[in-house]
Amino acid sequence: MEIPAPPSEKLIFVHREPAGVAYVIINRPKSLNSLTRPMIVDLARAIKSLASDDSVRVIILSGSGRAFCSGVDLTAAEDVFKGNVKDVETDPVVQMELCKKPIIGAINGFAVTAGFEIALACDFLVASKEAKFMDTHARFGIFPSWGLSQKLPRIIGPSRAREVSFTAMPITAEQAEKWGLVNHVVEGGELLKKARQIAEAMIKNNHDLVLRYKAVMKDGLKLDLGHALDLEKERAHQYYDGMTKEQFAKMQEFIAGRGSNKRSSKL
Repeated sequence: MEIPAPPSEKLIFVHREPAGVAYVIINRPKSLNSLTRPMIVDLARAIKSLASDDSVRVIILSGSGRAFCSGVDLTAAEDVFKGNVKDVETDPVVQMELCKKPIIGAINGFAVTAGFEIALACDFLVASKEAKFMDTHARFGIFPSWGLSQKLPRIIGPSRAREVSFTAMPITAEQAEKWGLVNHVVEGGELLKKARQIAEAMIKNNHDLVLRYKAVMKDGLKLDLGHALDLEKERAHQYYDGMTKEQFAKMQEFIAGRGSNKRSSKL
């Protein structure tokens, strides 16, 4: 299913599909989707709205034109950087991190600095062959505040992250995939299709458990392995203790294959 072309006046475009997939498109292509303060606020509000919408199961975040997001519009830098940076309601990265639903980043082109940080706030990334990731904080004297200095070393390793950030070295889509930054690289015309295929695969599964899985992975990554394993066990017990006999029966029926003709995603 093709998503409609975003109207030019909608700089943050949201499209919901009946099947449970929602798209958020950063839509300022003539400026490579650089972010103004109002766009940042609108992006945060869009993510928060979709997070609380029960009809939405998975969010796909992408950009219009040649860029995913080229960062903050530096002509409005003071307005952005001297705003209320502690206001979680208007912080898109905080709202993405608070969102319990999976967020797929569909990286269609340049993801630079703040745009790179928004990409890193997604649960995982699919990229077009034209995608490039670049951290220009050090080049322009901008201190990172949306997580790049902490997340990137944990994904690609400290040594690689230092080189990327200290030199403003671009990372191609091919290299990003080799380093584990990107899960899939596809032709540009196939990008949203691939992201949607992954979203549909998630939607076929037990929605409650997908949300719980995301939460336990996220919380466990903040801990050492021993405590993370304890956390998994604790939440598993909570999950099973909350299940009814009917839910256990449906689980057993599904595993045995007796429910193969009508596989419900709800236990």
